[in-house]
Amino acid sequence: MRKLNMEELGRLSVKEFKDVKKSPIVIVLDNVRSLNNVGSAFRTSDAFLIEKIYLCGITGTPPHKEIQKTALGATESVGWEYLPTTLEAIYRLKDSGYQICSFEQVDQSIMLDNFVPEVNGKYAMVFGNEVFGVEQEVIENSHHVIEIPQLGTKHSLNISVTMGIAIWDFVVKLGILKV
Repeated sequence: MRKLNMEELGRLSVKEFKDVKKSPIVIVLDNVRSLNNVGSAFRTSDAFLIEKIYLCGITGTPPHKEIQKTALGATESVGWEYLPTTLEAIYRLKDSGYQICSFEQVDQSIMLDNFVPEVNGKYAMVFGNEVFGVEQEVIENSHHVIEIPQLGTKHSLNISVTMGIAIWDFVVKLGILKV
């Protein structure tokens, strides 16, 4: 067994990425304070052909060296837009036919393993602040609130881990990624 080199991985160029059909998913970052987590959102979004990232509220925006440290150039491939409030992004996405899926622990959450996205649906996946989570107003305006089941003593996962698990789950369930 040997590691594959870059050519063998067959990755898209930035131009090819911009031109290829994307997953029917956008990411919404709700007041994410860590620039490393923002960079991770870009890198994960690149990996799974996410349409766009909405950076809302206090969420940092490119260009920034702390974002670039974890994005590793994905800020050049993945489209993004800054909006002053997350609700503004949610209303815009709802008007464009997206189902809003916030990732949070609430009294009526759906466990990720039980959530089945519609194959032809469009989804906006909302990830919240590292301390306060997704804003209550955003939760109230979501179609679905999804939770990742956990077994340990901590009450939550890091946002970048949550994004990786959730996005991978969606692209598999939507048939975009064959496993």
